[in-house]
Amino acid sequence: RSARSTHPLLTLNCGSLPETLLESELFGHEKGAFTDASSQRRGLFETAEGGTVFLDEIGEMSLSAQVRLLHVLEQREITRLGSNHPIPVNVRVIAATNRNLQMAVSQGTFRRDLYYRLRVVEIEAPSLRTIPQDIPLFAANFIEGISKEHDVPPIELDSGALSILRSYA
Repeated sequence: RSARSTHPLLTLNCGSLPETLLESELFGHEKGAFTDASSQRRGLFETAEGGTVFLDEIGEMSLSAQVRLLHVLEQREITRLGSNHPIPVNVRVIAATNRNLQMAVSQGTFRRDLYYRLRVVEIEAPSLRTIPQDIPLFAANFIEGISKEHDVPPIELDSGALSILRSYA
């Protein structure tokens, strides 16, 4: 229902890419910026103009990439790799991680200023192992979705199956 709902929602897993590729994916690059840059390429921030960029596993991002991300959040502009010309961007950034970023800040592996800039609204999703009573609700929801998607009748999990699901770490 947000004003950005008709604009792109683009995602990137920050932990799955090496630093140089991550920066190219986020900010884009100019032709000749590096060996394989045979053409100009827009990055996620440019492509998501007016919309949302979801950065998964942001805790895995290198310190230098964190500096560039902080610049985007503060100045609302990006600079493609190999360019000196800033490009204004208007995007919402949502970030997720399974790491304790507060601890990463104290260890010096995550920038304090970026941490506070990202932490405007924090939603902590507890691990299922800490809320085993919710497992039947999740299971029922997944079963219902899959049965509708494949047009098959939903299965029912008996108490033994639910007990096994609750026992997993």
